[in-house]
Amino acid sequence: MVVTDLVKRLLIGRKLASAQLGETLLPKRIALPVFASDALSSVAYAPDEILLTLSLAGMAALTFSWEIALAVGVVMAIVVMSYRQTVHAYPSGGGDYEVATVNLGPTAGLTVASALLVDYVLTVAVSVSSGIQNAKAMIPFLTGHEGIAAAVVILALMALNLRGVRESGALFAIPTYGFMLAVLGMTGWGLFRIFVLGEPLQAPTADLEVVAAPGYENFSGVLVVVLLARAFSSGCAALTGVEAISNGVPSFKEPKSRNAATTLGLLGTVSILMLAGIVALANLTGLKLIDESSGSSFLRDGDPADIAHETAMGQLARTVFDHFQPGFFVVIIATMVILFLAANTAFNGFPVLGSILARDGYLPRALHTRGDRLAYSNGIIALAVAAIGLVLAFNASVTSLIQLYVVGVFVSFTVSQLGMMRHWSRHLRTEKNPARRARMQRSRVINAIGLTGTGVVLIIVLASKFIYGAYLAVAAMALVFWLMRAIKRHYERVAREVAVSQTDVRMLPSRVRAVIFVTDVNKPTMRAVNFARASRANSIEAVTVAADDAEAARIVAEWEAQDVGVPIKLIASPYREVVEPFLTYVRGLRSDNPREVVCVYIPEYIVGHWWEQVLHNQTGLILKARLNFMQGVMTTSVPYQLASSRLAIERAERGSPAAWRHSGSGQVRMGEALDGHRRK
Repeated sequence: MVVTDLVKRLLIGRKLASAQLGETLLPKRIALPVFASDALSSVAYAPDEILLTLSLAGMAALTFSWEIALAVGVVMAIVVMSYRQTVHAYPSGGGDYEVATVNLGPTAGLTVASALLVDYVLTVAVSVSSGIQNAKAMIPFLTGHEGIAAAVVILALMALNLRGVRESGALFAIPTYGFMLAVLGMTGWGLFRIFVLGEPLQAPTADLEVVAAPGYENFSGVLVVVLLARAFSSGCAALTGVEAISNGVPSFKEPKSRNAATTLGLLGTVSILMLAGIVALANLTGLKLIDESSGSSFLRDGDPADIAHETAMGQLARTVFDHFQPGFFVVIIATMVILFLAANTAFNGFPVLGSILARDGYLPRALHTRGDRLAYSNGIIALAVAAIGLVLAFNASVTSLIQLYVVGVFVSFTVSQLGMMRHWSRHLRTEKNPARRARMQRSRVINAIGLTGTGVVLIIVLASKFIYGAYLAVAAMALVFWLMRAIKRHYERVAREVAVSQTDVRMLPSRVRAVIFVTDVNKPTMRAVNFARASRANSIEAVTVAADDAEAARIVAEWEAQDVGVPIKLIASPYREVVEPFLTYVRGLRSDNPREVVCVYIPEYIVGHWWEQVLHNQTGLILKARLNFMQGVMTTSVPYQLASSRLAIERAERGSPAAWRHSGSGQVRMGEALDGHRRK
């Protein structure tokens, strides 16, 4: 086994046959951590973003945090109910893209797809960055190296996902459920201590006063509406990942739609409970956060207070478990891990969506093929590369990245709900069964509520975040949209050009000219001569370029001494070039008859070490690349295995049928058959 193959097997495991695809399907208990970890984990940073935004206006604005959280919870409930209709109506895994394409047309479908692709990349970047920020509570030396640390985590997640959906899901299930228990346990114990035991729990920042940022001191009038809208849009990050289940329905075990809808319901219920619990505890304990980069600050007894920034989850865990240090570490570790694993939702959604888009011709076709572990490996790698670029560019700053976030997901939410409205209206026109009509009408009402809710949120998000960075997300979506349209046009143009007609099937070349490229008189060249002879071309000639007059004279002399039986032509090269004079000569052989073909035979050394590639075949490689652009010219590489290639040959033979090793074709490649024939 080659070293690279060994490393690959260790990283991603043994290959799986296509027939084993059923073995990778997910039960609900595994599907929940696989597809819902993003939405579940958002409770670790969505409350932070609400509090950070409200802190711009000081203490007065912070009192609105529970109303903002309540509004976010209502929107989440609406979206979850709406997507339960989607997974039943479109179980093929196309999700929002399929809904929009079928009901609203290709342009709407591409709009949704571009929004989702950008949002998946941001999901990975934001989740991992938030995990790094929480990790700093325990690992202070990460400060200043957040971007590099986030990139390393993304690479690890990529490697895990390349092992396959089921295997990575089983691995991620324990920390996901651990996070749910840790947050719900912390919330429950904190509320028990406050309301039952009567303990006055105080967060580390409870005694601090928040000073408003410049320009926000007068918290009234229009400023109230603008700031609350911005805080609400930041809190809506909690909804990201909900759509991933609709894209992942094919990964569920049968009955797929029912299992997906059940998982979606569990996701919504648990997420709303955790979000409400965190915000309630934050209000009860007096927790405060500030965004120092925007100008807000802390005061203690009227004097500036310089304290280390700690997330809401970190402060609450420290407060609730003030007499039980292991509880603090459990919550922080679970939060850190789930935020890293939240990116797994995108690692499952992005490749599936990319595969569907590639199948439809909007993305490179390489994204449609499955890898060794039946995962869409190319999509996983593409997502990781894009996310790494973001975390390095923004140094894993959640506050900066969050401004780009949410826009894409609410674009897809809104367009998808409009598509579902069209879907039910279309089916109601033909459905006569009263029971089915009643179900369809109920579903249409749910999707109408979803359309209204998500549409309003989209407007709020765009209005409140556009100048703070959302315009970058919109520009990225527009760029992805344009690229996908361009790729589609390219594939359509190529399909028209290569379409087969009856003339193509029956038309044979009227004349074939064989040209052998000669750089020396040796075994590889003689093999090229014999292959050219075996092709029964109309004419055969050898050509060498006189870049060095003495060397060219030697080649011609040896050629004539060998009595090859094929004439050799010497091409002058006053500027000591090889490629251009040869190309000019071949171009001159081409006539105006499109049915005439020139076939160029190029001897090529097959070597066994990577460094030998640098020493051989460079001229031949350039020639092949240039000749490929010359109409009516074909190139044939004639391989000759050097002794150093024996190890490579043995590796290839171990992976090939035994019959190949003993066949005549194997002997020809090793030079035995034709060289023997030539010697005769």
